[in-house]
Amino acid sequence: MEITILNEKANPLLQRREYLIDILHASTASPKREEVRKAFIATKAAAADRMVIEWVRAVYGAPRSRGLIHVYDNVDALKKTARHHIQVRNGLAKKESKTPGAAAAAPAETKKE
Repeated sequence: MEITILNEKANPLLQRREYLIDILHASTASPKREEVRKAFIATKAAAADRMVIEWVRAVYGAPRSRGLIHVYDNVDALKKTARHHIQVRNGLAKKESKTPGAAAAAPAETKKE
């Protein structure tokens, strides 16, 4: 698996760098997020706890994928800016479980006559 950086952009307002990448995976299936993370860290020497893979999409009919990676300056900026479900997908946060008792604990509507 080869990673090529197509575009690198600094975003000082959100305290991050944004990378548009091209992934060549000739003899394998589409890469998983963890595989992309390891290959990108080897390429760019970025810290894994400050890196978020926004998306990875396969190119139709070609053994390539494209992806978008955000590397934050610090962990606080990541927690404030990155959406929670993206943090969960990247293994940086835990999924909030919905308890079945929470709906029953809510007050019932009262009927007006």
